[in-house]
Amino acid sequence: MSARATAPATGKGSLLYGSVGRTDLVDPARTEELTRAQFHSARRLSELTVATDSVYPTHGFGSFCSSGAATGGATSTMGEERRRNDALTENDEDAFVARLVAGLTAYPRYYAHLGARNRQGPGPADLSPPEHVDAAELRKRIDAGEWVVDLRDRIAYAAEHLGGSVGIALGEQFSTYLGWLIPWGTPLTLVGETSQQVADAQRQLVRIGIDRPDGAALGTPAELAGSGELRRYPVASFEDLLTARTDGSGVVVLDVRHDDERAAGAIPGSAHVPLHSLLERFDEVPGATLWVHCASGYRASIAASLLDRAGHDVVLIDDEYDKAVEIGLAPA
Repeated sequence: MSARATAPATGKGSLLYGSVGRTDLVDPARTEELTRAQFHSARRLSELTVATDSVYPTHGFGSFCSSGAATGGATSTMGEERRRNDALTENDEDAFVARLVAGLTAYPRYYAHLGARNRQGPGPADLSPPEHVDAAELRKRIDAGEWVVDLRDRIAYAAEHLGGSVGIALGEQFSTYLGWLIPWGTPLTLVGETSQQVADAQRQLVRIGIDRPDGAALGTPAELAGSGELRRYPVASFEDLLTARTDGSGVVVLDVRHDDERAAGAIPGSAHVPLHSLLERFDEVPGATLWVHCASGYRASIAASLLDRAGHDVVLIDDEYDKAVEIGLAPA
């Protein structure tokens, strides 16, 4: 796996829809200085344009490059941004800086590699199909500790998967979480049901500096298992968790949300290890069967696959956290 970045990795652009770029990526020691510069930069831009001027964000939404609650959307104008943007609705610079800095959360580890690669400039992207890997070679790579990533839907992965693989469902956040979690430089093999799945994953990965996967395998887990182990784990809802707790069984709940999400509310008695810290903090994970949850099920599914890979018994809670609040599992 080589690293060539096409995504920004140091300072971010000024305006996004509803917010501004984060200011802690160049140097954490300069965060306050750059936040103040961000405040003035956004306001200078506002002063130079009329209310009807279109605003074009620095890049697409859904990443961790925003310092606040970016709204997304297809279009915006400067007039709309003056009404809602963090940097334009707060006139007190000190208050803006304090709020922005307090709201900065963890960001993907691969960002650390991108600044130098961006300065080198991009080379040509090679999106040709990766080397085909058969069942025997797939098992050899898993046994060697390489990352074999299953692109299928998280429910399908839970129902049956290759032991030792990692499940990261192909979707808008696929490359973000793979790039965040994989130890940089670890050989990567993709497993998909179709060649199109693999191609779509490649296209996402090249944008974060993973130029070429080391191989790909196509087929169902049963077809690719060879002599290897097939594994599965249950999928449940928060209502199932409530029932299990009511029955008096010793249920251990693992919350893999971010620290700021946890601070806003949590299931009493649950353990907490954010997904992005899980690989380094396995020693903090209880040894009992773990009911794993996040805010919607996507991050929990990745955590469940990593825990299963490490030999833990898991139950994936594929449910919205709001449901836990609604049924009284968590405080409102």
